[in-house]
Amino acid sequence: MSRTMNRRELLMAGGALWLGAGALNRAFARPQGAAKKVLFFTKSSGYQHDPIARRGDKLGLAERILTEVGKEHGFDVVCSKDGRLFEPDKIGEWDAFAFYTTGNLNVAGTDKNPPISADGEKALYDALRNGKGFISMHSATDSFGHHAPRDKGADDPFVQMIGGEFIIHGAQQDSQIDVVDPHFPGIEKGFGESGQFTLKDEWYALKHFPDDLHVILVQNTKGMHGHMYERPNYPCTWARSYGKGRVFYTSMGHRDDVWENPRYQGLLIGALSWATGKVDANIEPNIKQVTPEANVLPK
Repeated sequence: MSRTMNRRELLMAGGALWLGAGALNRAFARPQGAAKKVLFFTKSSGYQHDPIARRGDKLGLAERILTEVGKEHGFDVVCSKDGRLFEPDKIGEWDAFAFYTTGNLNVAGTDKNPPISADGEKALYDALRNGKGFISMHSATDSFGHHAPRDKGADDPFVQMIGGEFIIHGAQQDSQIDVVDPHFPGIEKGFGESGQFTLKDEWYALKHFPDDLHVILVQNTKGMHGHMYERPNYPCTWARSYGKGRVFYTSMGHRDDVWENPRYQGLLIGALSWATGKVDANIEPNIKQVTPEANVLPK
């Protein structure tokens, strides 16, 4: 992505690496209406992932991609690691929030940037309940720290909002992902035609899924390496309501090449379009039908 004017060429070339080459018309359909303002929050109070690591004043790869693709599709994306932007007197500026975060966001932690205060965290939940949008990727399920690490509990406010909690991950590996909602924005024409795809990434083992989850993509655990995956299939991408707000999460996004893939970018744009109300989608709960044993963990 070194030359902006060749970006389209890169996207089309990248499409051949994932589900084969094909049209991106649905995933990259330009939403109509006024631009929506999105805060892409990339604070790392825990491990800092490479796609959001900055070199000097240069934004991280994921930040640059979401900013650029967002601009092309009607979103004004502002990237920040400053938790003070969630204070009650500032949070109303945003139509939606995107999280690629880790660790206890209530403390400065690894990157030493200002944390989200208790008032700021409450303001986030209040904003979402009142109709703001929220999309999140990969390590977002390993964020905040109200209880012991990796065991915050199903009653934790952040877990209740996002819809799942990180346990652990194994080595990066190819895994089959099953498409159970081929009609969610960003899925159709990008992922949904074949019903499944294989991708190399760092796959999160997750728990504490609520009954109201609308599952979009399923982690197919058959043949995966690592004890943490010796369990029935479970959700890896989903959408749900949170009060009047719309919440989306995908576990994909550890690797740079995933972020560079046009289908992943299309999924995030589709999720943003849905989360901000530019497009609608059926998010009727389906977890009991498509992953009935999602909360069964390895022994």
